[in-house]
Amino acid sequence: MALRDRWPAAPIRIPRPRPLRRYHVERDLPISMNDGVTLLADRYVPAGMDRPSPTILVRTPYGRRGPAAVAAGLPFVPFGFQLLVQSARGTFGSEGEFDPLGSEREDGLATVEWLRNQPWFNGSFAAYGASYLGYSAWALAAEAGPELKAMSLQITASTFRDAAYIGGSFALESTLTWTDLTHRQRRPLGMVTGPLLSRRRVARAALTGRPLGELDVVTGGATMRFYQDILAAHHDPGSAYWLDRDFSGTVGRVGAPVTLLGGWYDVFLPWQIKDYLALRGAGHRPYLTIGPWWHTDARHGLVSFRESLAWFRAHLLGDFSGLRDNPVRIYVTGAREWREYDDWPPPGMEQRRWHLHAGGGLGEDGPRPAPPSRYRFEPARPTPALGGPRILGSSRPVDNRPLERREDVLVFSSPVLKDDLEVIGPVAADLFVRSSREHTDFIVRLCDVAPDGTSRNVCEGGLRLDPGRSVATEAVGYKDVGTEGVRRVAIDLWPAGHRFRRGHRVRVHVTSGAYPKVAANPGTGEPIATARMSVPARQEVFHDPDHPSAILLPVVRRSAETVSPAPHEENGPGPDHGRGMRGR
Repeated sequence: MALRDRWPAAPIRIPRPRPLRRYHVERDLPISMNDGVTLLADRYVPAGMDRPSPTILVRTPYGRRGPAAVAAGLPFVPFGFQLLVQSARGTFGSEGEFDPLGSEREDGLATVEWLRNQPWFNGSFAAYGASYLGYSAWALAAEAGPELKAMSLQITASTFRDAAYIGGSFALESTLTWTDLTHRQRRPLGMVTGPLLSRRRVARAALTGRPLGELDVVTGGATMRFYQDILAAHHDPGSAYWLDRDFSGTVGRVGAPVTLLGGWYDVFLPWQIKDYLALRGAGHRPYLTIGPWWHTDARHGLVSFRESLAWFRAHLLGDFSGLRDNPVRIYVTGAREWREYDDWPPPGMEQRRWHLHAGGGLGEDGPRPAPPSRYRFEPARPTPALGGPRILGSSRPVDNRPLERREDVLVFSSPVLKDDLEVIGPVAADLFVRSSREHTDFIVRLCDVAPDGTSRNVCEGGLRLDPGRSVATEAVGYKDVGTEGVRRVAIDLWPAGHRFRRGHRVRVHVTSGAYPKVAANPGTGEPIATARMSVPARQEVFHDPDHPSAILLPVVRRSAETVSPAPHEENGPGPDHGRGMRGR
């Protein structure tokens, strides 16, 4: 099927390592922080080096030994790099209390200052890491000084705030799952059992119907500080809690060359792309790779290593031969092709309005006079999410037909496509809606319907409405909605890179729940942590000429010059094997 893509390998050459199969390790190096707390680090040094080599710095809460060391960059060492892996405050032997996100800037900068004063430091270092490790790198990057020569970051972002409050809703599953995972990792075998059990425990807790503020105890048997902090800050995302935990405002000040790798189904992709755009807006030329991966997808590990190695060799060792010709590489699902572009969104992208029609139609033809489509949302029995981005486990696209049979999901489908349709770029919805409640959610999902009827999710997004939230959009006109109680809302979906094949159909869902990925809106306006009561909502979606609800699709014409077909081998090299560039 179109969405069941093979395991694509990054078409990048890996140079042969030097004959340095062995390395030396210095364990438990003590590094003092500004408040006197001591953090521990391990230093991996390639054997046989006659002079100090550049250092790759990684700061992690997940450990420094065994598989954790491999994930933190140990494979780079045979290629002539030193690796310094430091355990974050309060984890794996480092002193202090682990306060997720809270001390990464101060501790990171203190570590950089310590690094400068080491006799084995040659004056150049790089930052590397995925997820939380990448966030830790962003935390120090703007103030690290000229010694920071390169950054390679994967499935991460400079802020986790917006990922915690998707469209204003609370990302219940991801937040509680990660909190439980890090809570358990300190127990015996916790690093093994946590990834296997945390998501299941959270799913069971979500079914209890208990208030959100009690679900950490239900899940893990104890109050969990990070979960409670994120939950408490929900009503005020600009609260003091986030002042020293959001580094998105410093991205443009980072002088080191940056390469980013993300996945179409990763929980952080929209904000990772914002980081890319912030760098571009500041005049930099970052690299961006997006594949058909989810957050914990093992497939992006090899791709990350390949691209990071080429990046570090270029910017730390002066060997640019491994870099690709174009800064943006994406994998187009449905087409099974790697594409290279000069920028993101792809040059020549056209945003097209596909209007929602009465009776469940969808197309580029204009809206027609018709009454609104209606459904009833019950917070006590919230609409579930069958697929889509999540922090643990597979986020592979799944068949959404069971969801489409529910009465609380509106379904709009196009006619069968006569030609291929390529959607590459930011996806959004422009809806005219009315609700019986002031407090409610709207969620939009884009699906690809195969000839056999299978309906697989491509991307989705949501928006929480309340009396104080401004949701009107003016960029495309229609300022006066003209009907009492109707609100015009702009909903950002995940970006997409997908080909809808000829013979398939485009489908859009509109609903008000995606549980337990996001917490159900109780509709009462109470703080979500303590709300016990809920109120059903009668929802209306308008799609007449005065209220032209639509999904906005970024359509790109196929260009032969940018196409790199995926290899037939699941993990083999691509057709541009060995290509490179001599500068950046």
